[in-house]
Amino acid sequence: MASPSFAISRLQSRPALGIRPRRWQQRLLELLRRRLQLAAPGVCTDVLIHAGPGAGKTLGSLHSFLQLRQGQQLQAICICCHRSSIANQWKIAAKRLGLDLGEGVLGSDGLICSYQAANRDPQQWRLLLQSQAPLQHWLLVADEVHHLGLDPLQPEEGGWGHSFEQLSSGAKLRLGLTGTPFRADQLQFCSSHQQLVKINGISQRIITPDLVITPQELINSGDVRPLRFHFQDGWIEYENKERSALSAEQRESWRARNLRRAVRLGDRSSIALQVLLQARKRREALQEQQPGAAGLVVARDISHARGISCLLEEEGDKVVLVHSQDPGAAEALSRFQGGEGEWLVSVDMCAEGFDAPRLRVVAYLTTVTTRSRFLQAITRAVRLDGSRSAIEPMPRHASYIHAPADPLLMAYARNWSLSSPYLLAPEGAEEISPEAALNSGNWRPEQRAVSDAAGAVIEIKEPQLPGFLAA
Repeated sequence: MASPSFAISRLQSRPALGIRPRRWQQRLLELLRRRLQLAAPGVCTDVLIHAGPGAGKTLGSLHSFLQLRQGQQLQAICICCHRSSIANQWKIAAKRLGLDLGEGVLGSDGLICSYQAANRDPQQWRLLLQSQAPLQHWLLVADEVHHLGLDPLQPEEGGWGHSFEQLSSGAKLRLGLTGTPFRADQLQFCSSHQQLVKINGISQRIITPDLVITPQELINSGDVRPLRFHFQDGWIEYENKERSALSAEQRESWRARNLRRAVRLGDRSSIALQVLLQARKRREALQEQQPGAAGLVVARDISHARGISCLLEEEGDKVVLVHSQDPGAAEALSRFQGGEGEWLVSVDMCAEGFDAPRLRVVAYLTTVTTRSRFLQAITRAVRLDGSRSAIEPMPRHASYIHAPADPLLMAYARNWSLSSPYLLAPEGAEEISPEAALNSGNWRPEQRAVSDAAGAVIEIKEPQLPGFLAA
């Protein structure tokens, strides 16, 4: 079994010493060293890392910086991220490794800033960096870099991507980190490289990361948990007496309409209620295996989230509800991470970067069906904490995903642990629909019903190769 990357508890007295990086993290360090050695003077080097959630991107990046600074290849580090809660996680991790990074202000080793702040005045941030060290001595890290879209047709258009380019221009090294390197608009993003390939005889531009660590690799090494999927099927009935089997519907307009009905708590199909019931039973069973095991429900909107919270509380469950209009959401998330509550009910507040290893069950009850959003939600349940890693056998105990049997969601689940290329949109192309973007545009697997028995639970236990790879 591969050794855990960082045992934080061992680092309290001797920061940055005694670290045993995972194999991929050592490869990252070697890659960055090599790129810096080969870089021409005055040229910014871009490196893109695609690593699944739980891989250890945060500590791996900070450890690499420490080693590169020790070798006098870098002097300071700037972390840019998209949420204040994620910035706080970077600050805590940096402190544990002996780094002083100020949040919004300069620390002795660098700073952490949000994309929103950088967007307001990138030149001011640029001057702030230069006040500590020349830009040629800085490492710029873009966390969840796929947020930094770049439109070749409107390069001067305002946005996070353009602002980050202004802020980081002239830096010695830019490191882009992402767990889900896809955008629904198929735009390129910062720190990425393009490659021209032929797919079915047609030239396509794709994003090529410099280092890819798939969830399947992390599962095999015991660094994260595998996932087991349970999709609740059923018949959706309409007022005109028409019926549609949720898992078998191929017409996009009907598929989307079916899912909108399936997640409603009061729909006659009771699919949403069955999903919640199964998720509750699963979490209760996991309590015997892992005391404190918790669940996450991803709701459609605030009203929907409140309804779900009321249902769970009526059953005696302790619920933490978070949404964007709640000024105490960040504090509530922190309390949940610390052990409060049995369920976290959220409206798009617990996706990228949210770290709570006690999460073992996810109930996906939203109408959002983009691949990136689905993967971001379900992979909140793959993380292990240090104590569980030391006592659990190999393979690790699985976490569980419960959702309506929507054809798109089931397709994503079949290959969630594999890595697919990200195809860029042709210049001048119109925005594509979610189903057309499934599995990165043209790499869409064949769509077909998994089960003809509407009303059954469809289980997907292991990753399955898309048809073009399995052939």
